[in-house]
Amino acid sequence: MSNRLFQSVIHQMREAVDKTIGVIDETGAVISCSDLSKIGEVRNVNTSAIFSSNAPVVSENCTYQSFGTHVHPECAAFIEGNDELSKGYLGMLCVSLSSIKQYYDEKYDRSNFVKNIILDNILPGDIFLKARELHFNNEASRVVILIRLLDKNDVFVYDVIQNLFPDKTKDFVINISESDIALVKEVKSDIDSKDLEKLARSISDALTSEFYTHSLISIGTTVTGVKELARSFKEAQVALEVGKVFDTERNIVSYEHLGIARLIYQLPTTLCEMFLKEIFKVGSIETLDQETLFTIQRFFENNLNVSETSRKLFVHRNTLVYRLEKIKKLTGLDLREFDDAIVFKVALMVKKYLDANPVKY
Repeated sequence: MSNRLFQSVIHQMREAVDKTIGVIDETGAVISCSDLSKIGEVRNVNTSAIFSSNAPVVSENCTYQSFGTHVHPECAAFIEGNDELSKGYLGMLCVSLSSIKQYYDEKYDRSNFVKNIILDNILPGDIFLKARELHFNNEASRVVILIRLLDKNDVFVYDVIQNLFPDKTKDFVINISESDIALVKEVKSDIDSKDLEKLARSISDALTSEFYTHSLISIGTTVTGVKELARSFKEAQVALEVGKVFDTERNIVSYEHLGIARLIYQLPTTLCEMFLKEIFKVGSIETLDQETLFTIQRFFENNLNVSETSRKLFVHRNTLVYRLEKIKKLTGLDLREFDDAIVFKVALMVKKYLDANPVKY
């Protein structure tokens, strides 16, 4: 479609320019030209030199200049001749072609369409019409993976992620902000969450090895239908924030594995504060020192088993019992009782959530 637009611009300019003008792609193939017989031929030129430079490049009595995005241009214009007049004409041609390409990309580009969906910038009724116009597969299963860069964002990070997923008809890499990049990936409907985490790990490893860039990565649920992409993106955002609070040791978090943390995140802060006041005596939870909290954590990890916990902590069984009695005296909750243990576990998570004050989506 964009080739036809390029041809239209060239057709209008050929009356004013008494030279052969045209456009080549990254392979050197002529995709538009004032001489129609040359369309389709592959030119023997140094495409890497042409596409890596913003300045005109002369090759075999023709001058070439890339246009479009400065990060990764996909097309270059050319004109017969290498004199100053030819270069002037070429500059005007590049401006015209770049403008028409930008218009085309904004109107028809699938990445822009996907970005508008996940950011809720398009009316629900327009989604299916636009999807049909772009021949966008509405029945495919997709997942949104959100990558947050913790270090300074290098402009080439986007390119690294894009190169990991080169199929632009199925996978879309989208800049959300200076620190956030979203990957909308087409997957099998029955894909296992472990496979998605392996995929996220490969992204994390690539960023670490290429740029020494640390990142947090979250995974939304797999959805079917383009309209549901906004939900998967929102889930990835929630997973990122919840993971920062409750799963600080891992840099990859899946929405499906958030468990009770997901429920706590959705509760109003006023309700959480009221819950803590009802469960604990005033100031009692603040009196628990780090050693006591560590003991509680190990006790939960060992399924409330006193003997196993004391063995893991390298303390006598009676010492652990004494600590649990001390906790009961301070809080009124006996952690050896299942119901009290659940209440205490949830209360600790609620307090951690309130202290972190995460962003709400």
